[in-house]
Amino acid sequence: MAAAVGAAEGGLKKILILERLPRLGGILNQCIHLGFGLTYFKEEMTGTEYAARYKKMVYERDIEARTSCFVHTITPQKEITFVCADGEYTVSAKHIVMATGCRERTREMLTVPGTRPAGIFTAGLAQEMVNIYGVMPGKEVVVIGSGDIGLIMARRMTLEGATVHAVLEILDHLSGLIRNKVQCLDDFGIPLYLQHEPLEIIGRDRVEAIRYRNNQTGEHKILPCDTVLFSVGLIPEQDLLIDAGIEPGNGIHLVGNADYIHDYVDAVTREAEKLGRLLA
Repeated sequence: MAAAVGAAEGGLKKILILERLPRLGGILNQCIHLGFGLTYFKEEMTGTEYAARYKKMVYERDIEARTSCFVHTITPQKEITFVCADGEYTVSAKHIVMATGCRERTREMLTVPGTRPAGIFTAGLAQEMVNIYGVMPGKEVVVIGSGDIGLIMARRMTLEGATVHAVLEILDHLSGLIRNKVQCLDDFGIPLYLQHEPLEIIGRDRVEAIRYRNNQTGEHKILPCDTVLFSVGLIPEQDLLIDAGIEPGNGIHLVGNADYIHDYVDAVTREAEKLGRLLA
């Protein structure tokens, strides 16, 4: 949205936003917590408020946006093929801006041993379940990794009545922002164990416990739980280009978390608006 607004303000008339979800806003639509917009809009907002404010800016500039459209192919000739409810379309452009965000690392990427029971989620999926669909992933929770989404979901799960027993971090330092540790863990009495490594997920049909090691002492412990949330890093979503063997450049651009992982959406907005004006 920011790249489109920047391009429109630069005088570009033919702009198309393709969004696979039913509404614009991306991951912001499931972020109901505060902390957005402090530097860009000069006020504290939730992610949903930030997205709504920006959607208004898009529509005020008569920028065409098609939602529930899944892009499945991009060619080096800058042709885009996408599928909507009413069929498949191909369009071409002088410039393609990839604002596809990022995806979460999973339990499989960490190769955490054990069984494959129900109750294992990435933190972002759990956030979507709770904030969008009103579904609780579980009641007795352990968070693996101290990324920002994991810290925020430790608080969110607590507010919804779950017990978050611990956040386990293999590193000797916090992965997320200090403010999220203070507001999400310290304020709710949720312990953070640094240099602690998950060794095994236990359970047959449902998660029953997790076995972990204190890497400072070598001590092993088993912590009963029914839910494990993984918050162990993000990967820029560039698969459309990778699958096509396309490198960014020559009219194909990466912006936001699709380029590299940002801490704040305000920084993404400024970067994308600048790109949009440059393309115009």
